[in-house]
Amino acid sequence: MILKDNYIIKLKILPLLSLLFCVNTNIQAQTIDDKVFTLEEYLGYVKQFHPIVKQAQLLSSEGEIKLLKARGAFDPKIEVDYNKKEFTGTEYYDKLNAAFKIPTWYGIELKANYENNEGYYLNPESKVPDDGLYSAGVSMSLAKGFLANERMATLKQAKLYRDISLNKQSLAVNEVLYNAVETYFNWLKYYQEYKVYADYQTNADERLKNVITSFEAGDKPAVDTLEASINYKNRALDVEKSRIKYIKSQLELSNFLWLENNTPVELDYSLIPDVNSPFLADKVLNSSLLEVSDDVLENHPKIQSLALKRQQLVFEKRLNTNNLLPKIDLQYNFLTSDYENLNSLNTQNYKAGLNISMPLFLRKERADLKLTKLKLQDVDFNLSSTKVSLLNKINAVQQEIESYEKQSTIIQNLVNDYKQLVVAEEKKFELGEGSLFLINYREAKLIETELKNIEVTNKVLLTKAMFAQILNTLEY
Repeated sequence: MILKDNYIIKLKILPLLSLLFCVNTNIQAQTIDDKVFTLEEYLGYVKQFHPIVKQAQLLSSEGEIKLLKARGAFDPKIEVDYNKKEFTGTEYYDKLNAAFKIPTWYGIELKANYENNEGYYLNPESKVPDDGLYSAGVSMSLAKGFLANERMATLKQAKLYRDISLNKQSLAVNEVLYNAVETYFNWLKYYQEYKVYADYQTNADERLKNVITSFEAGDKPAVDTLEASINYKNRALDVEKSRIKYIKSQLELSNFLWLENNTPVELDYSLIPDVNSPFLADKVLNSSLLEVSDDVLENHPKIQSLALKRQQLVFEKRLNTNNLLPKIDLQYNFLTSDYENLNSLNTQNYKAGLNISMPLFLRKERADLKLTKLKLQDVDFNLSSTKVSLLNKINAVQQEIESYEKQSTIIQNLVNDYKQLVVAEEKKFELGEGSLFLINYREAKLIETELKNIEVTNKVLLTKAMFAQILNTLEY
C-alpha cells in the first residue's frame, strides 16, 4: 500500500510524559474526518514501516544469498601450482602447473592444463618439451556422483530454500499484521465503550438538573435528587474507568506505528478509530471467503513450506542412494606441445587414469539413507496433520463468525427494545406516574446490553481477523 503524504500529519512524535499530560484532559467525541484513523491507513503504516515486517523481508534475501552460494559450486576455476628449489647454485627443480576447470551439472568436469618443468634433479616422468606441455580433457564419475552429487543436490535444495524463505516471510508478516489488527479492534472496542458511558453520563447530568428544578418547584421529593445524584456519580465513575482502558489501548496501538529510519511514533490522543470498521472489515482483511477451495489450502504457505521441504529430502534421498555405489573416477586428457595446432591433438598422445574405491560395509552411507527416509516419513505425517488442522481451524472459525453475527443481530434488537423501555419510563416519570429508580434500572440494563453488543461486534471482528490470519490473506 502506498501511503498518502497527508496521512502523515495524523501521527506525531510525542514524548511519553507530554502524552500522559495531554490525556488527563477529558476526551471529547470527534466527528471530523481528519480525526478518524482508519484501519486501512493504520495497516498501511504497519506494512511499510514496522521493523518486524522489514525483518521478515530479510528471509527472502537470505534465500537468494544461499542460492548464490550453491551456484558457486559450478563456477569455473583457475588453479596454479608453482614450486622451485635451488641450493648451492644448483637448480633442483622449477615446476609450473596451471589448470582451468569447468564443472558441469552431472559428475563431469572439463579441464585445460599447461605444464612446464625443468631442473637438474627433476623426476623423469615430469619432463616436458621446452615450450611446455598442453593438455585438454575430461574427468567424470561413472557410478557414485554421476546422476546425483553433492553440488547438484545443494543447488536444487537452495532453489527450494528460496521458495521456503518466501513462505516464511509471508507467515511472519501475516502474524505481525494479525497482532496489529487485533490491537486496532480492541482500541475500537474501548472507544465505543467510552462513548456509551460518556453519553449516559450526559443523560444523567441532564436528569439531575431536571430533578433539582422539579424539586425546587415542589413537583419532586428530595430523595429523587439524591438518587439522581448517585446515578450521575456512578456514571462518572464508569466514564473514568473506561477512559483509562481506552488510553491504554491507544498506547498499545502505538507499538505498531513507525516511520522511516525506524522512528517509533506515538498516536495523537485526539485521533479516534473508525466506527465503520465492522462494515469494511471483510474488504480490508480479505476475509470474505465463505467457501474455502482446495487450491486455497494447497497454496497456503505452511503447506507449501512442508511440500518444498519434502522435495529437499527427496533430493537428499537420491544423493544418499547414489552414495551406495562404488566410486569410479575416470580421467582422459589429450596432450600436445603445439597448442596453436588443433590437429596435434590425437589419441596417440594422451594421459589417462582410473580410480576405484568402495567402503566394504557402507555403514555410513546406509545410515544416511535410513535417516533421510525417516525424515521423509516425518514430513509426510506433518503434512497430513497440518492439512487437517488448517481445515478444522477454518471450519471452526467459519462457525464462530456465523454464530457471533447471529448473536449480534439478537443483541441489537434487545438494545432497541431496552431503548423503548427507557423512553417510555421517562415519559411516565414526567407525567408523575413512574419512578426515578425504575428509570435508572431500565437504563442500567440498556447500558449493559449495549456493552454486550460492543463485545459481540468485537468478537466478530477478531474472529474475521483470525480467519484472515489462518488463510494468510492479511498481507495482500
